[in-house]
Amino acid sequence: MKFAAFFRNLNLGRPPAPTRTVLEGAFTEAGAVNPCSFLTNGTVVFETSTPARAARILKAVQATLRRDGFDEPAALRDVAHLAALVASDPLAGVALDDVAATCATFVIGAPASGVSLPPTNPKGDVRVVSWHDGLLLSLSYQRGSTAGNRNAFVERTLDVPATTRVWNTVVRLVRKHAATPDP
Repeated sequence: MKFAAFFRNLNLGRPPAPTRTVLEGAFTEAGAVNPCSFLTNGTVVFETSTPARAARILKAVQATLRRDGFDEPAALRDVAHLAALVASDPLAGVALDDVAATCATFVIGAPASGVSLPPTNPKGDVRVVSWHDGLLLSLSYQRGSTAGNRNAFVERTLDVPATTRVWNTVVRLVRKHAATPDP
């Protein structure tokens, strides 16, 4: 099985974040098979036998990185689940004309019972497209000099850490790493 770890605030090589070699080495040391850093944004795809094993690997990697001075949470997702989401074309029919960014935000941990996301943030520059299974698909709009901050919206509203990737990053990750059926 393939899994993707999405670290919060990890830009490869920018202190205190690790280098690509150190990051991938931490995954190998923790027992991951074929760890591969994807882009420079703290996303790593790796293989292991079960979701429970993947969670233990990620926990071990985080402990290693913490000892080296990098202490940020990470979300773990099954690549097959991400592939199914991409295949469902969740943005079909969504007007994207004035959208600054389409993003996937991965919630790390569970929000308190009963807490939910409103359809937009208070400024109206982030709009929720879908929200389920700890993944927010959203649109951000340019209002003034900056676009809406999806990550801040999720973290403030749900009171849990989160990490965001541009939706196209998820699409590219799936294209590169998801198993493709034989024709």
